[in-house]
Amino acid sequence: MRPACTATVVVDDDRVRVTRFDFAPGAETGWHRHGHDYVIVAVSDCPMLLEEPGGGVRRVLVPAGTAYRRAQGVEHNVVNDGAAAMSFVEVEVKG
Repeated sequence: MRPACTATVVVDDDRVRVTRFDFAPGAETGWHRHGHDYVIVAVSDCPMLLEEPGGGVRRVLVPAGTAYRRAQGVEHNVVNDGAAAMSFVEVEVKG
């Protein structure tokens, strides 16, 4: 069993939810499905292990200061696959 990451909601209103995620090495989000389109902005380098439905696994590196976006409905578990702590900010776009 992996430790859980820390999720800190920074803004939550009728338009957006902004959450900072902090991971110790090996920590995970737990399985979840995104209910909104979202953008991730890496605070630190983020070496991620992405566990996907059906047993799929991908490793990606999101460098500090970069961003990516995904559509509503993505389902996965995000794991810190590195030896150092990692952090990112997620912005969910509501409606």
